[in-house]
Amino acid sequence: MAVPALNVGGWYDIFLGGTIRNYLGMRRNGQTPDAQQHQRLVIGPWKHGLPLSSVSGDLAFGVMAESFAIDFEGVQLRWYDHWLKGIDNGVRQEAPVRLFVMGANAWREEQEWPLARTQYTRYYLHSRGRANSLHGDGVLSPETPGLEPPDRFLYDPRHPVPTRGGALCCWPGALPQGAYDQTPVESREDVLVYTTSPLTEDVEVTGPVLVTLYAASSAVDTDFTAKLVDVHPSGFAQNLTDGIIRARYRQSTSRPEPIEPGKIYAYTIDLWATSNVFKAGHRIRLEISSSNFPRFDRNPNTGGALATETALLPAIQTIHHDGTYPSHVTLPIIPRI
Repeated sequence: MAVPALNVGGWYDIFLGGTIRNYLGMRRNGQTPDAQQHQRLVIGPWKHGLPLSSVSGDLAFGVMAESFAIDFEGVQLRWYDHWLKGIDNGVRQEAPVRLFVMGANAWREEQEWPLARTQYTRYYLHSRGRANSLHGDGVLSPETPGLEPPDRFLYDPRHPVPTRGGALCCWPGALPQGAYDQTPVESREDVLVYTTSPLTEDVEVTGPVLVTLYAASSAVDTDFTAKLVDVHPSGFAQNLTDGIIRARYRQSTSRPEPIEPGKIYAYTIDLWATSNVFKAGHRIRLEISSSNFPRFDRNPNTGGALATETALLPAIQTIHHDGTYPSHVTLPIIPRI
């Protein structure tokens, strides 16, 4: 790319990951100094598509989340006035990153992405071996695990965990996008739920989110999913971002490698990114499962080609979280000023 670009996305946009990668890639590989130095990134609490609205699923993020609150049309016109017409209107002096921080429900300008002041903090999975559903004993905390039994669940591709909101496109009548209460999903036995204690102070998470999972399966191929959730004092479990890893593509998407049943492998699940203040009294939650359908296609667990596979085989999944296999989510925590 030889020109600056105005990259616009939403925390509940199915193309969020690509929007961020485009911004970073053009800053890194732009052909000209202007293309490298003057990329711009704007991310709101939006879903995919126009008009940009403050309402996302079950939640409204306030009047400041509306496109008119930041004069979104004006932002675009000023951008093109400068780069296409040469009008000196201050675009070059503006901060390259503008983010809507959910929870605080406010816009903020930043000089880079990810934020330079980020404190990447591991929150580890804990349980006594029964983290199944929100009624289980799963705990999420910064404390490193010791001797703990693993958690197990049965993933049956004939009965996958249903998608409930999130970054979707483009059939809102059947697959509503955005923030929805995840309690119905978390009531399932094939969803492991790990939750912190109620927070004593606000915790801001802004940036890329990664899950490191140590897991084994009875199958030769399977999937593992993860979802970051903000649990409100009312019990409303707000989905923030999610991701998936296909076991045979754990090392490379171009060179599939089957797994050995029963063997423990390390998986990295990319949850893309979010910006959210977990308010005092809220809880941070991580869901682990093997399906999120139809946001992601079901893995039949056979290792066969998905387009032609007809067999659907259940698999027993084992999630390890101990001193040797410390499964965790890495949260980009921003110090509160």
